[in-house]
Amino acid sequence: MNTKLLRSLQIFVEVANTSNMSIAAKKLHMTVSAISQQLRKLEQEIGLSLFNRNTRHISLTEAGHIYYKTSMELIRVAEEAQHQIEQLQETPSGRLRIVAPEGFGGGLLSKPLQALLSEFPKIKVALELTSQTTDVIASGADLAISLQEVNDVNLHCRHLATWDLIVCVAANHPLADLDTVNSTDLAPHAYISHPGMRDYVESQEGKDKTLPNPPRLMVDSVQALIRLTLDGLGYAVLPEPEVREYIETGKLVNILPEWKAPKYDVYAVAPKHDATPVKTLAAVKCLQESFSLI
Repeated sequence: MNTKLLRSLQIFVEVANTSNMSIAAKKLHMTVSAISQQLRKLEQEIGLSLFNRNTRHISLTEAGHIYYKTSMELIRVAEEAQHQIEQLQETPSGRLRIVAPEGFGGGLLSKPLQALLSEFPKIKVALELTSQTTDVIASGADLAISLQEVNDVNLHCRHLATWDLIVCVAANHPLADLDTVNSTDLAPHAYISHPGMRDYVESQEGKDKTLPNPPRLMVDSVQALIRLTLDGLGYAVLPEPEVREYIETGKLVNILPEWKAPKYDVYAVAPKHDATPVKTLAAVKCLQESFSLI
C-alpha cells in the first residue's frame, strides 16, 4: 500500500476514534494544522465530507462511517503484511510502538531502550506513557508493559520481573526521625495512595494487618505520588525500583523495612501473530535482561 495513503488513513482513524483533533494530534505527535490538512486532502480525493464539524466537537458523517470501516480493514491488512515482511529480515528494524505505565517514565526504561537502540540501529521507538489501562490491539501498539497478567487468546503475555513495594516518607518528615515505626505512629499522618498500590499488608507476629489510615490523598500518577512524598505531604506505598535512587541518596526513608507487602509483577504484552515480529522479540529480550538486574 502507498505509505502516504496508509498514513492518511491512520490519521483519519485516530481522529474518528477520539472525536478530537487536538487529542489525536498529541497521540500522533503531529500538529492540529497538519492533521487538518491531511483530512482535507482525503475529503477532496473522495469528493465527500468525512466529518461533521463545529467549534467543540467533530463526528463522522454517513460517508465517514463507511470510510472508517474500509480504513480499518486496509490498515489491518497493511500491518499484517508489514509483520510478515519483518519476519523475513534477519535484523530487527522499523518503527516499534511501546505503551507503558506512566510511572516507567521515571527512568526504568532508560537502560533497556538504550540497549535496544544501540544493538539495533534500524529500530525507531515511539514510547507512549499512560495512566490508563491500554487495549493493546485497539491502540495499535507493538508492545505494552502491563502490571497485570493478561489472559487473551489474541495476545502474548510474557513475565518480565517481580518487584517490591515499600512504605516511604521524605527525609524531613517526622516519621523519618523515629527508630522504629508502628501502626500507632502512622495514625496522625496523611497516607498518600495510588489506586494500584492500596493493598499493603503487614506480616508481623503471624498476623496480617492493613495500613491503619484510609488514604487522605489519592493520586492516579505514580510520578506525582513520588513527588508528593518527596515534598513531605505524608507516607506512601511506592515501587522500590522507582525510588531506589531517592533511598540511596537519603531523600526518602523506608520507615517499615520489616513489613512485607505484596510484590508486583511486570509483563510484556503483544498482539499474537503467526510469527512475532523480530523487533518485538528484541525489545522483550532487552526488557527482560535489564529488569533482571534491578
